[in-house]
Amino acid sequence: MNTPDPDPAPRPRQTASAPSDSCAAGCPEALAQNLPGVVVERRVEWPDTDAAGHYHHSTVVRWVEAAEAVLLRRLGLAHLFGSTPRVHFEADYQARLWFGETVRTELRVVKVGTSSLHYAFTVRGEGEETAATGRMVVAHSASRATGSTAWPDDVREVLTKSGPQAPELFA
Repeated sequence: MNTPDPDPAPRPRQTASAPSDSCAAGCPEALAQNLPGVVVERRVEWPDTDAAGHYHHSTVVRWVEAAEAVLLRRLGLAHLFGSTPRVHFEADYQARLWFGETVRTELRVVKVGTSSLHYAFTVRGEGEETAATGRMVVAHSASRATGSTAWPDDVREVLTKSGPQAPELFA
């Protein structure tokens, strides 16, 4: 009886130098290039800070959700507001950001499930220092549904094939 090797040796990475070596649109590397993402630039405002003068941990949630709003609007999916509750949020805080500092939040779709959407995010301060990283998962719950519902085909198409969006930066 042949059993599959539980720990197969890694395959060498293929290059796109020849058509036979290309993964076309089916391999994870190609699919990831098509997943949408956006960078949104803001400033650390006074209400974003705590008594020590640096950003409060909860501000990251707001920056990530603001980036999500920009992304969904850019994708023509603003109608999803109100039907995508958060089911998971986690963040690792790595550096302080101070009042008045420019902040860039990069939000990327990393997985589109049957009814879930997985995001990864990075928050950077001036000088591109990483201040926080994490992930957020939302579930699709259609109007009047009692639980999660599958993404409509047209929404799934946009979420899996739109690619990176133009950043929203200060002028």
